[in-house]
Amino acid sequence: MKPQPIPHSPMSSQKKITIIIPAYNEAIQLRDTVREVSAHIPASYAYRLLFIDDGSVDGSWPILQELAQTNPQVQALRFSRNFGKEPALVAGLLEAEGDAVIVLDADLQFPPSYIPSMLEAWEEGYDIVEGKKAARQNEPWLGRWGARRFYKLFQLMTGLDLANACDFKLLDRKVIEVWRDMPERANFFRAQSAWVGFKRKEFTFEVADRASGQTKWSPLKLIRLAINAFTSFSAKPLYLIGLLGTILMVLFIILGITALVHWAKGTAASGFTTVILLQLLIGGSILLSLSLIGLYIERIFVETKARPRYIISERAGQGFEGENK
Repeated sequence: MKPQPIPHSPMSSQKKITIIIPAYNEAIQLRDTVREVSAHIPASYAYRLLFIDDGSVDGSWPILQELAQTNPQVQALRFSRNFGKEPALVAGLLEAEGDAVIVLDADLQFPPSYIPSMLEAWEEGYDIVEGKKAARQNEPWLGRWGARRFYKLFQLMTGLDLANACDFKLLDRKVIEVWRDMPERANFFRAQSAWVGFKRKEFTFEVADRASGQTKWSPLKLIRLAINAFTSFSAKPLYLIGLLGTILMVLFIILGITALVHWAKGTAASGFTTVILLQLLIGGSILLSLSLIGLYIERIFVETKARPRYIISERAGQGFEGENK
């Protein structure tokens, strides 16, 4: 059963904020993360730091258990294995209590110092307050180039502008409830939060250097995320198959007319090279088309299996109601 919003009572006028923090192999960083984030939450708010341990193997979970025992503001969930950041965000949004949530990364590259201004914008009536990276100067040039190409193509396919977007966001409770009604299992959080609409405000920030550890995003994981994003949000790539077929048909008509003209003039060549090239072109086009169709069939297959997006093996800490849910 989905957690329900906690109503305000006359005895408690503080608004309640859940900070969702996915973490994977961040053991040496966790204590600093708790201290740094807590220092930037205004005293007028009640809050919980909800860590989602995405199957860490570096001893992160014992540290989170210790933090939850010594700090009443810390909650933690442990996945049974590594499911990925998107499922971790799903778990956080489904478990989050209170009036709003803020999504951060455990490595503190999303500066917690922006939390007060995010809360101020929320109090002004904005339902979504989202950060955009001022630059990608700390990323390799190939990563920057790939990100720009991905976001331009994604906007072309879906109409959603995610340039320099990230998961550093504040969401009001009503936005979370709308998000929870989305049944798909292939999630892309930053695109879903853009798709729902609502009154939003953007701010730019400089991505901080990692205090410790290294990025968990490999090129293969980024490619998988991009494929998931395209197949989850647009069917337009399938239209490319029809476009490719049309182009090939026009090409074949031109070649056919040319061949007939040469035959009529008696200047037709044996054409072995042309035949081989045409076969390679047709074969490659067919395989490309089948691969694209296969990606969408795979997406349907995943959705129809309806397996859980994650499995929680352990919990630590308490919610606003003083219960370990």
